[in-house]
Amino acid sequence: MDEVHSVALFEKKLSTQSDRKDTIELVAELEFMPLGIVQAAAYISQRAPRCSVRQYIEKFQKTDRSKTSLLTHEAGHLRRDRDAQNSIVTWQISFDYIQQERPSAADLLSLMSFFDRQGIPEGLLQNRGRMGDRCGGLENPDGNSDEFDEENSGSETDITDELENDILMLRNYSFISINTDKTTFGMHRLVQLATRQWLQAHGQLERWKQQYIKNLCAEFPAGKYENWAKCGTLYPHVQLALAQQPEGEDSLREWALLLYNGAWYAWLRGSSSDAEKMSVKSMKERKRQLGEDDDETLMSQAMVALAYKLRGRWEEAEELQVQVMETSRRVLGQEHQNTLISMGNLALTYLYRGRWKEAEELELQVIEIRKRLLGQEHLDTLISMGNLALIYSSQGR
Repeated sequence: MDEVHSVALFEKKLSTQSDRKDTIELVAELEFMPLGIVQAAAYISQRAPRCSVRQYIEKFQKTDRSKTSLLTHEAGHLRRDRDAQNSIVTWQISFDYIQQERPSAADLLSLMSFFDRQGIPEGLLQNRGRMGDRCGGLENPDGNSDEFDEENSGSETDITDELENDILMLRNYSFISINTDKTTFGMHRLVQLATRQWLQAHGQLERWKQQYIKNLCAEFPAGKYENWAKCGTLYPHVQLALAQQPEGEDSLREWALLLYNGAWYAWLRGSSSDAEKMSVKSMKERKRQLGEDDDETLMSQAMVALAYKLRGRWEEAEELQVQVMETSRRVLGQEHQNTLISMGNLALTYLYRGRWKEAEELELQVIEIRKRLLGQEHLDTLISMGNLALIYSSQGR
């Protein structure tokens, strides 16, 4: 429904007076879905005067659990269908039918229920086995990718046709919509909520959460500049992954990689809060799975340190960077690329903290090794020389 008709429906079903602004905000929260609007009016009416529209909005916005509790409330005489206990049960009638008639369409809806509802690219809806960039450097990373191919049981045309037929069925039931760009899909928030509730009740929530993580990990690249266009499109889905920690070692490793790449992008874009949250979770999981000395753990630690620097937490950043540098020297060797990057990062932290002598000594070591291994004109050598010039400039030299 549009806003005008949504407000009219709500006011007709509500037995008490309400603030017009609150009513407009509430129907917008419910995304103008008639069943949700009737459900809200029933809840408020039955609890008046101890429950207002404003109080309902505040409770609705708290958590998914709160939303589910409100939407499964018995609507009494305000129900339009006496056989339907509530709006979520009404939705389930259609979903059960789709599951019987076209299980692949029900699977597609299950997967889509985890993504950001406003812009779901078609590429995220394919069951793919390719992993994204698995690793890179620490400050100016050079990513590489490992590919894991799966057996494909049909031709690309067959798969595309099947997906189109699934999309058509879901559109016919108004579970999803096609956005104006014609390449991404949208879903109603309450449809997503009801789908996940059904999955949880039938023991399938974890399965589709893991598929969501897998597909997103395969598509979201390293956060370096040349990937920013793709990262920007997919980033809202990665933000949701923060609260969707899966079970199972393989899925957790993909989740840690996804958050690492997400933190990389967030850091370069100056989103310090997201960079810290994602990198810390990635670091903790990699440390648990792989140990303190693993390359991936070290990279996540370095990313946490960069996020700390962005937030002005210099002491914590330095402590982590010292750990990364010392471990890299011990495990990878003094001349390994990641060791040199960790030394350069620590040198810049020393610089920003006014410890110019320590900064200069570290950067000179990096330059000497890079000149010898890579040559005078290599990009990494030139970056180190530029950093040393910055250190000299800060001292008035």
